[in-house]
Amino acid sequence: MAHLIGIDDAGRGPVIGPMILAGILIDSKEENTLKELGAKDSKLLLPIKRKKIGDELKSKYVYHIEKSSPEDIDSCENLNTLEAMKAAMIINKLTEKIKEEVDVIIDCPSVNTKEWKLTVEKFLNNKEKIKIKAEHKADFNYPVVSAASIIAKEAREEEVAKIKKELQIDFGSGYPSDPRTVEFIEKNHADPLYSKIIRHSWSTVKKLKNTQKKLF
Repeated sequence: MAHLIGIDDAGRGPVIGPMILAGILIDSKEENTLKELGAKDSKLLLPIKRKKIGDELKSKYVYHIEKSSPEDIDSCENLNTLEAMKAAMIINKLTEKIKEEVDVIIDCPSVNTKEWKLTVEKFLNNKEKIKIKAEHKADFNYPVVSAASIIAKEAREEEVAKIKKELQIDFGSGYPSDPRTVEFIEKNHADPLYSKIIRHSWSTVKKLKNTQKKLF
């Protein structure tokens, strides 16, 4: 059996909530099956359709999710390195019982795909059996990465919904381009109750803090 893993992230850009990486393991012959299920870049799918496909993928295939909290992101030296570590953790988990060679395709977050691939390889438990391909737009070009992008996006949506429900708040999408998100951060970034869900190292938050300091 030829094994294939696809990996993609969701929630890299938001200023609120976690970043999610997801990986899915398939037999390479099943890529057409993924297409038949409707797997495509999650950004091209409406939420209802995306959830339906995501549920089907999770019921049929082995997958693994890694979450990076806002605190993880704020304390990391480099977001690309953090994502490389999480990608390696997914690969290690999905291949721990596999002795054969495994092909891995990752939607690369870095401009320098070769260097980022080398960073991922540094954190692998068994480099000999892993063959990595790190590419831009892999979520669009490869069904297995499309499938991973759907699982990651659904996991991110579930995390955001859980935060809103637990804290009884609505901060919009969590992206810095969302006026509701910006308004929420402006009012609550210093509140200990909400501080843990905010990425304080993001420029959106830093600018708001600096503006408020000048006002006082």
